[in-house]
Amino acid sequence: MSNKTPIEWTEQTWNPTTGCTKISPGCKHCYAEVMALRLQAMRAPGYDNGFALSLMPNRLDQPLHRKKPTLYFVNSMSDLFHEQIPYNYLDRVFAVIEQTPQHTYQILTKRAERMADYFAARPVPRNAWLGVSVEDKRYGLPRIEVLKRIDAAVRFLSCEPLLEDLGVMDIGGIHWVIVGGESGANARPMSEHWVLSIKNQCERAGVAFFFKQWGMWGDDGVKRNKKNNGRLLQGKTWDQYPIHAA
Repeated sequence: MSNKTPIEWTEQTWNPTTGCTKISPGCKHCYAEVMALRLQAMRAPGYDNGFALSLMPNRLDQPLHRKKPTLYFVNSMSDLFHEQIPYNYLDRVFAVIEQTPQHTYQILTKRAERMADYFAARPVPRNAWLGVSVEDKRYGLPRIEVLKRIDAAVRFLSCEPLLEDLGVMDIGGIHWVIVGGESGANARPMSEHWVLSIKNQCERAGVAFFFKQWGMWGDDGVKRNKKNNGRLLQGKTWDQYPIHAA
């Protein structure tokens, strides 16, 4: 079955593929890679190949068995638009999404161009939210413009791990922005100034803002267990969702 998840902005994960390859600085300390290798060592089903890209057709029907409306993060352990995933397999994934309109599917990729190419000849299901990772200026910001070309009910950005000040962003046509710092022993620090810049831009543009976590570095610049750093920004939590979530 699909899995409950500690990811703050979703309810369940669904992984019809597992594994990935690194393409930008946000991938450097990939949590999914660490988890996949751990699961491989535990002989967990589906992780025989570790973090090598693997199709999991036996998992395709998982959302069909859940009647309760659920917010699914698709491929927390992979990238749905990885170059090694054939279009005919993607067609099967989106067929399941269309068959389960009671659910909402959050799909996040670093491969924005391939996602745009796929949907150039296909409509996006209205219950599929499409997002791109925006960790820095060089690799992340260009993905926003590609995402805007796609006619999705909800387009979102995941600025996690946020690695630098993104400056002024053009977020017209974006419905939701998630921001978070990096976790893990080798985590790179995130500045409060970078986060507030994004939050303020979201407020001016009327875009929902979700602050996920500080990660290993707190707002005071001290490295500690991420649980101790918490999720407060300016003394409060920011758990906004796009209006389409209603």
